[in-house]
Amino acid sequence: MADPVLHGYWRSTASYRVRIALNLKGVAYRDAFHHLRDGAQRAPAYLALNPQGFVPALQVGDAVLTQSLAICDYLDEVYPEPPLLPADPVARAQVRAVAQVIACDVHPVQNLKVLDRLRAAGLDGAAVKEWARATIDDGLDACDRLLAERAGPYCFGASVTLADLFLVPQLTNARRFGVDLRWPRLLAIEAACLRLDAFRRAAPENQPDAE
Repeated sequence: MADPVLHGYWRSTASYRVRIALNLKGVAYRDAFHHLRDGAQRAPAYLALNPQGFVPALQVGDAVLTQSLAICDYLDEVYPEPPLLPADPVARAQVRAVAQVIACDVHPVQNLKVLDRLRAAGLDGAAVKEWARATIDDGLDACDRLLAERAGPYCFGASVTLADLFLVPQLTNARRFGVDLRWPRLLAIEAACLRLDAFRRAAPENQPDAE
């Protein structure tokens, strides 16, 4: 089977998550870039692959997988080493909960589509940026409290989990919007992750389409 094709964009945090997962699993893949600022995600050819017009999408043979959380789950099932979720059911749910704070409650509320709608509704640039900043701040504060009693160096101890794959890209996004990164624990997790080649190679600035 040919290598999977990752449809993404260098600055997309959802694409960043999937790049990390692919790298951790040692899965070779090909890139297909879609410039979100230019609206390439709304081109008819891409909408035929992903009707939502979001990135990432992962083409695996004749199948197209969408939504970064679903793609990471797929990769964890098909390539079980290293696992992204612990074996214990309670711990698995706790890891998923942290990932979903970001995937479900933070990122969708401050992504490009929502911010464009806020501008269209009449908010000026400063107000739109404050919307994004406050949304990210609330979510990262919740993550910090959820992880407060956890041992490091990663979110849930000595092994990288799905939570780390979602946290690190969101911290990158937080910097873009001027969030005060007032969480030493989260920054320590990020630093530990960025010592790993899989995270460094996935970073936005290291992508071929980076601007």
